[in-house]
This record gives sequence, C-alpha cells and structure tokens, in this order.
Amino acid sequence: MNNDLKIAQSATLEDIKKIAAKAGIDEKYLESYGNDKAKIKSDLYEEIKDQKDGKLILVTAINPTKAGEGKSTTTIGLADGLAKIGKNVMACLREPSLGPVFGLKGGATGGGYAQVVPMESINLHFTGDMHAITTANNLIAAILDNSIFQGNELNINPEKVVWKRCMDMNDRTLRDITIGQKKKSNGIEREDHFVITVATEVMAILCLSDNLKDFEERIGRCIVAYTYDNKPVTVKDIGAAGAATVVMKDALKPNLVQTLEHTPALIHGGPFANIAHGCNSVIATKLALKLADYVVTEAGFGADLGAEKFLDIKCRSAKLKPSAVVIVATVRALKMHGGVEQTELDEENIDALLKGTENLAKHIESIKSFNLPYIVAVNKFAKDTPKEVSTLLNWCKENNHPVSEADGWANGGNGMTDLANAIVDITAQDNDFQFIYDEKESIEDKIEKISKIIYGAKDVEYTDLAKEKIQNFIENGWDKLPVCMAKTPLSLTDDLKLKGRPKEFTIHVQDISISAGAGFVVVYTGNILTMPGLPKVPAAINMGVDETGSTYGLF
Repeated sequence: MNNDLKIAQSATLEDIKKIAAKAGIDEKYLESYGNDKAKIKSDLYEEIKDQKDGKLILVTAINPTKAGEGKSTTTIGLADGLAKIGKNVMACLREPSLGPVFGLKGGATGGGYAQVVPMESINLHFTGDMHAITTANNLIAAILDNSIFQGNELNINPEKVVWKRCMDMNDRTLRDITIGQKKKSNGIEREDHFVITVATEVMAILCLSDNLKDFEERIGRCIVAYTYDNKPVTVKDIGAAGAATVVMKDALKPNLVQTLEHTPALIHGGPFANIAHGCNSVIATKLALKLADYVVTEAGFGADLGAEKFLDIKCRSAKLKPSAVVIVATVRALKMHGGVEQTELDEENIDALLKGTENLAKHIESIKSFNLPYIVAVNKFAKDTPKEVSTLLNWCKENNHPVSEADGWANGGNGMTDLANAIVDITAQDNDFQFIYDEKESIEDKIEKISKIIYGAKDVEYTDLAKEKIQNFIENGWDKLPVCMAKTPLSLTDDLKLKGRPKEFTIHVQDISISAGAGFVVVYTGNILTMPGLPKVPAAINMGVDETGSTYGLF
C-alpha cells in the first residue's frame, strides 16, 4: 500500500465550490485559494445562526505512544463513514504546526484512505493562518519593547515582561536568549525566550473568539508585562490591539477543504493540547453545527489533556453541548502501555495488551465523569493479529463499554460504517453533560479536581513560585477563570516515562500564568516545554522535491 503522501497525491479532488455546495454554502461566501481550498466569510454564520444545531461528536484517545493511535485518521474516517450511511456531516479539525511536521510527530491530516486534502498544502503554508498568528504575536512584542525603549511612559519593568516572541518551528536554541545586546540603539537588554506559535495566546484567542470584534476585545485584554509597582500592562495599554486585529482579519475566517471521499471539512486553528487548550476554533465548530446534522471534531493528545480542555474550556466558553465522545485506542499503543518495547510491537502479546487496557479504562472513567455517552473505537493496524483485536473487543464488551472496530486507514468510509451507525444510535438521546469543576472555585480546587478525577493523582504539590503567583492572581481577580493544564501527553502523570495507569502519584505544579484574553489560567506541571526541540534525525532531513516537482518524504 502507498504511503499517506502518495495516496493524497494520487487523489482526484473536487472543485472547492462543489464541496461548498454540498455543505450548503453559497459561492458568494467563499474566498477561494485556488480550486481546492477556500475561506468562508463571516456573514454566512450571521445569516444561518438561528438554525438548529447538529450533533457534536468529540474524538479523543488514550495517552499517545510512538506506536500511534490515529485520532485524526479516526475523526476523518468517521466523517466519511457517516456520509456513507447517508448523513449530512462535516469534519472540524485543527491546523497542523510546522514544528511537528518537520520534527518527529508528523502532520495532522489523517492517514491512509482517511485523509483531508490537499494534504501537502494543509501541512505546510495552507491559507497563511499560522503565519498571521506568528506575525500578530511578534508585532505585539515589537511594540512592547519599543514602548520601553522610547521613554517607557507606562513604567514597564523590563524584568517583568511576560509576552514572548514565537515561531512555528521546533528550535530549542530559542528557549533562553538575551535580546537588545551590545548597543543602546538595539533596545533594552533583557533575557527572553521564544515559544512555538501554537502555544501563544494569540492562537488560543483565535480558537475561542466568536467573531472579529470579540477577537479585538480579547487581544486587548492580554497581559504583556508588569510595571515597577507590579500593575499589569495589556496589549490595549501599549496600543497594539488594533494592528494585531488587522493582521488577523483574514485568519479569523475558517478554511474549507475536503476528505479523500469529498466530505466537507473545516480546518481552523491549532493549539497544542499539552501546552495550550488543544481544540479547533469556536468559529468553525459553531458554523459546522449550523450546516450539518453531525459534526465530528477532535481534541489533541489523550482524553486527559485534549478532551478535558475541550469540555471544560471550549464548551464552557462557547456554550456547546457535545452529543457523544469517541475514545480511540490501538492494540499497538495498549501493548506499549502494558510494557512492550517499540521494537517488539509486531509480536503478539495478549498479556501486555490486557495490562495496557488499564490506561484505556482510566480515560473511559474520565469521560464518564462528564456524564457523556461514549464509544471505544479500535483503530486497526495492519500487523494487529485477529486474536489481539478480538481480545480488545471482548475486554470492552465484558466491561460494558460500547465498542466498534475502525478501519478507516485501510478502507476509508467503508471501514467506518459500523462506528458511524453506532454514533447515530448513541447520539439519538439527550445527555446530562456537566463540567468537572465550577469556574468560581479556587485555582487550587480546580487543579486538584482535574488532577484527581482526570489523571488519577493522589495529591498536588506547588512550588513557592506557584503559591506566590496564585495569591497575586487572587488579588487581580483572575482566580475565577477555567484552568488550562500544561502537562506531558505521554502519561497520566507529569512524568513522561510512566505508562499505563500509575497509582498513588503526585502532580507537581511548577508555575502558573494568566491568559486574560483567552480567558483561562495556564498551569505548568512537571518539566513542560513551550518551545519543543527537533529529534536527532528530524523528519525534515528526508524531505525534498523530485525532478517532476513532486514532494517526497512528507509522511
């Protein structure tokens, strides 16, 4: 079988205007980027906002491993499966970041015969949203440092600048730098560091805003620094909110593309779920819910990160009510959670598989704590043995967990119709969706509930720095916001080496920060990095363009 890139390159795409018509979008609302992608003008939502919402289905997963889980593949395949059984459906996905594309993880367009296309464009520059976010963020940083240099009328303490520059690339050398060196004309010398674009508050605000006006108000509330008497300074204070909104004007419009089977898909926004809130934009999701009877979306990494933030942050902010959750698991990943090394995954190992189901069981418990119906999707890999697949299916059935095989990678929508029919059944009834915490609770109570209910922790410990900042947040009135936990995606704990379902562990809160524009408090646990690094052999090393002009090495 061809690799993902070859499959995507050999696909015949329908004109984006035809895809729009299938989705019920009039051509007058399109801003086409060639024949295969388009942005959708904001007036469309205003025209249809009173229509009934469709059903919102969240796809999440177990803790990821190097063996692969296929959450995006399952999301796209499920959308195609629902289309196969005659349902009006749209997929809502996040935009890939160039960091993982050129690094280790890869892109975010699915795989095999469950992909969104044009795959190369989506994984690279697409419609320029990532570049706009990077520019807006760095424009604010430049105006901030210029304000300090040009007389510092706002009395900003250079040692208390909290707004960081960014780039959409994994570059560990930018984690700790000194700017403004050597000459006075270069600005005030101070220590700084870059973050990856998808970890910026600009990205979070893009994904949580209702419209352009809401974006400008939110970006204006962002805190960029503190004065010498410890008063917060905002983007509005330094006069940068209007210019940042100008840069982001087109980026606020969701992007329309298609799956390999021509199912309409909206791809918009892409915050990481380990260091940000991990969900595509509210604008895209709300628009899709007005256009389709079923909307299939995803949240980054496992249910401990992406799903929790989707439910506690995005759904709270946007007043969304999910209809069901799909929890993706693979035989290979569960074997790794059961102790098998990656080099031995091709060997049948029933004992390790059953031990690994402890990780799946915890994520199921977490979703049940939100009072949401769910189904386990067993995403099949070619080297899974029939006995391993049947063992996992039987484990689910014996423990009364709804389950379905998912074979979208090999068979596209045809391999997902069983899951699609099951989704139709479990979303037919209403549910009693609830958040796991009240945002008016203390910061510590919210952290503790997430740590204990979702991660399974026994306790939470705070550094002196975190304790000091919590008191400061209380004084500033920021303690009544939702919390966004920054944690390794590779474990239920804050130690990436601990697989499976660890018990009796402690979550270590190192630091917290305020994202006043996004509307949440970010809590940093363990050794979390906001600027990833490249692996020893980055994916980029094997990429290029051949003599015919075709890309190779892009997955």
